[in-house]
Amino acid sequence: MRRRTFLQATTAALAVGAMPKLAFGQDNTITFGGSVPMTGAAAETGQNVLQGYQCAVKYINEEMGGAEIGGQSYQLDLNIFDDASDPARATTLIQRQVDEGISFFLGSFGSNIVLPTCSITEAAGRIMVQAGGGSDLIFTQGRKRVFGIFPRASQQFVSSVNMFTSLDPAVKTVSIIYTNDAFSEFQAKGARQTIEQAGIEVVDYIALPAGVSDVSNVLTTIRESAPDILVCTTHDQTSILIARQMVSTETNVPMLYQTLGPQTAAFRDALGNYANGVVTQAYWSERAPYSGSYFGSAADFAKYFRANFDRELTYHMASGAACIVAYVEAAKQAGSLDLDAVRDGLDALDLECFYGRVRFTQDGDGDPDLLGPLLIQRQNGEMEVVAPPDGASAKPVYPAPTWQERA
Repeated sequence: MRRRTFLQATTAALAVGAMPKLAFGQDNTITFGGSVPMTGAAAETGQNVLQGYQCAVKYINEEMGGAEIGGQSYQLDLNIFDDASDPARATTLIQRQVDEGISFFLGSFGSNIVLPTCSITEAAGRIMVQAGGGSDLIFTQGRKRVFGIFPRASQQFVSSVNMFTSLDPAVKTVSIIYTNDAFSEFQAKGARQTIEQAGIEVVDYIALPAGVSDVSNVLTTIRESAPDILVCTTHDQTSILIARQMVSTETNVPMLYQTLGPQTAAFRDALGNYANGVVTQAYWSERAPYSGSYFGSAADFAKYFRANFDRELTYHMASGAACIVAYVEAAKQAGSLDLDAVRDGLDALDLECFYGRVRFTQDGDGDPDLLGPLLIQRQNGEMEVVAPPDGASAKPVYPAPTWQERA
């Protein structure tokens, strides 16, 4: 079922620089290397992705008895370090793991880290499957061994504009704020193009520096433009900053749409009742009718996760788990842990599972027709699916109440 229609190991003795042919240890353990931001600016979402990786490893090891590949049973293991949201630290330690012989890598969170680290793994002939980098630059520079669970940034806004054009009263104007980084800029460009193709006027197109600490001047512009929708292609902490300063300056818009941030517990905790009405993207929902041989259904995944982990469940956990599942299924279908065989298995993968139908484009990003985002709005403290309409759990609240009414 398409999302748009639903809602619509290494050998320890390898020398530095050696190229491992297989990715298992002496004890028949498949080891996944990589990093996530456990601390630093991206830690909130980084921890979510990490627990998705951990959840899949635990389930496959304990509930499935390991992974059966080519007649051999393997246990899975993670060798994931904290990159502290720092690309320089990430690249240094990823190179060390390459030199130590790690073959299969999982990605960090944030295109600013995935871009340099996937360049290292690609150059070394290793494989990376990741749920944290959506910049077009990851997928348009000829890499053959990097796969992303999400569509590239410029292809992520079609379902959003479909929702915009369905709202009543009609949406006539949109303002866009984006962070000047490799992911957000591409996403903003794709959003602008898709919005304008739908006949909606983009009245503001504003870039923020990556380390922005104040947006009051930008919000003055937004109040003057008075758009029907304010779209922010920004990361978690910047989204919180924008929302907080919109509250404090009484910058009201009929709909605030932020691509990253509102999914997290940190956003809810920072904004309280003001988080209600904010719209965001999500790439998975436990209410979706997806199922398969790993975990069972989407609801089963949610139940298993909550029974074994304490963090509030977001789509990032499911996306992280889907990376592990994709690796294992590709190796199963290949019947081998040979690097080229697993790469070819990922390239050909077409898997129905708890996450939906996982399939990659010829460039390695998620198929936008199958793996594009759902639209989520926090309503009365609950995250409700509001688009596409045939799978929605609630109708979008539009126009949203003013900040004063939400207090």
